[in-house]
Amino acid sequence: MAGMDHGREARPTPRTTAEVVDGVGPRLRTLRQRRDVTLAALATETGISVSTLSRLESGQRKPTLELLLPLARAYQVPLDDLVGAPRTGDPRVHLQPEVHGGRVVVPLTRRTGGVRSFKQLFPPNSPGGEPDLRTHEGYEWLYVLSGRLRLLLGERDLDLGPGEVVEFDTHTPHWIGNVTDEVTEVLCLYGPQGERAHVRARPVR
Repeated sequence: MAGMDHGREARPTPRTTAEVVDGVGPRLRTLRQRRDVTLAALATETGISVSTLSRLESGQRKPTLELLLPLARAYQVPLDDLVGAPRTGDPRVHLQPEVHGGRVVVPLTRRTGGVRSFKQLFPPNSPGGEPDLRTHEGYEWLYVLSGRLRLLLGERDLDLGPGEVVEFDTHTPHWIGNVTDEVTEVLCLYGPQGERAHVRARPVR
């Protein structure tokens, strides 16, 4: 009966592969224009010719993985964002923990460049041995969620507890470790080549 459907929320219909592919060009053009990037500048950064980029945005050139990967890196977005891949219906975020030097590192962002965020778990008394201060490119921001963290930064020896924050240029010799008998949880923001996280203490008027 026709009247039975009144007031019922319409369900979105799944997009076909052709519709997804056809939407890539306009999505790329919009993304480039929002970033205020010219085709020439994008061609220089990605190694893709201006004519190919123009045809890709206009839909005259079908997107391929070889074209989309350098564009995803240039725009610092996941590949799924470029193609507008349909959602699977699962709202959960599937994090992939990694182990580095005994620490469990959980990436919280999918982007491959810019400021990235991680959750790190330091096992008790790790890393072992004498502290080895090192330097590398970048800028780091650490927030202790639980436990205690020891930070050797140049000539300074800092003991950080829950709720304490530290930020530093990673060109400064440093060492980070857990010298307690409990697991320490830390939230970390890392920016390459000295890129800092911008924290505002009060609203801008």
